[in-house]
Amino acid sequence: MQLTLDAYKGDEPIEKPLLLRRPDSDESLSASLERTSLSLCLNGNAFWRVFRDNQGRVTGIRVLNPLDVKIEVDSFGNVTGYTYLGRKYDTTEIKHLSHLRVFGQPEGRGPIQACHAELRGALDVRDHGANWFQDSGVPTGILSSKTPLNAENAEKAKARWIETQGGHRGPAILDGDWSWQSVYLSPEDAQWLQVRQFDNTAIARLFGIPAVLMLAAVEGSSETYANIGQAETTFAKYTLTRYLREIEEAFSDLLPRGTVARFNLEGLLRPDATTRYALHTQALTAGFMSVNEVRSIENLPPIPGGDHKTQAELDAQAEQFEQTDETAAPDQEEEASDE
Repeated sequence: MQLTLDAYKGDEPIEKPLLLRRPDSDESLSASLERTSLSLCLNGNAFWRVFRDNQGRVTGIRVLNPLDVKIEVDSFGNVTGYTYLGRKYDTTEIKHLSHLRVFGQPEGRGPIQACHAELRGALDVRDHGANWFQDSGVPTGILSSKTPLNAENAEKAKARWIETQGGHRGPAILDGDWSWQSVYLSPEDAQWLQVRQFDNTAIARLFGIPAVLMLAAVEGSSETYANIGQAETTFAKYTLTRYLREIEEAFSDLLPRGTVARFNLEGLLRPDATTRYALHTQALTAGFMSVNEVRSIENLPPIPGGDHKTQAELDAQAEQFEQTDETAAPDQEEEASDE
C-alpha cells in the first residue's frame, strides 16, 4: 500500500508543496522515501543534501549514501558540518536523520549496529550449516565387504564405486560380498534447524517485524486471518511509525514555518472488516454516527434518510409521522360529515 505524504497548517490540510510531491527531481517520491528508510534501517542514519534558492527556501533534496558521509564535530562534540565524497558541507546543506540517538555520539544507530552480536551469531550458524554439508568429513555412506580388504583394494573399491555411482540416481547392483549403508545425520537432530528458526524469530524482533510477516512461524502459535491482520496493524503502529515520524519531522523542518508534513496511515491502521462492522454497529447504536457517515468511511455513497444519528431519531420521526396521520384523520372525518 502506497502511503501519501500530505501537508498541513495546524489541523487543516493544504495543497502539497513540490518538496512533498517530488523532493528529488531525478527520482520519484517513493524512491526517495525508500532510500531514506533503508538507510535508517541498515545504517541508523540518513543524510539529505538540501538545495535552496536565492532566498534560502528549500527547493529539493537528494538522499546520500550514508557510508560516504562523515560527520564533523568540534571538541565539545557539537556537529559543525559534514564531508561527502571529499567535499565539505555546513549544517544547512545536509539534513541528518537518525534512527536511534545515543548520548555522546553524533552518528545514529540502527538495529544492525545496536544488536551486532546477535546478528553475528545468526551468520555463524548459517556458515556452520553450509560448511557442515560441504566440508564436515562425515561420509555419505559405508561400502562394506564380507571379504577382508587391504588398503590398496579398499581404495580401488572406493574409486570404482564413485566412478560408477557418483552423480547417478539409479539403483546400485552389488554381489553377495558387498553391501551399502547410507549415513544420515539430520541437522534437526543436532538442533541446527531449531537454532536457525530461533535466529529468524530473533532477527524479526530486532527489526520490529512480526514473525508472521517474515514467514517465520513461532512455535506454538497459529496463523489466522484475524491475527495476521492484527500483526500488520501492530507493525504499522509500533515499527513503521518510528521511521515515518523521523521523516515527517525532517520534511517539516525544511518546509515554511507553520507547515508540517504527515503521512496518511489510515489505510495501514484500518481494522479488518469484521472489527470495522462491529465498531460501526456500536457507533450507530450509541448515536454518535449516522448511516451516511458510516457509509462514507466505507467509501460508499450516501442514501436518502441516512443522516439520522440514532435509531431513536428514526423512531421519533416515525412517531411524528403517525401523530400527523392521527391528527389529519379527524379533520378528514369532519369534512366528510359536513358534506
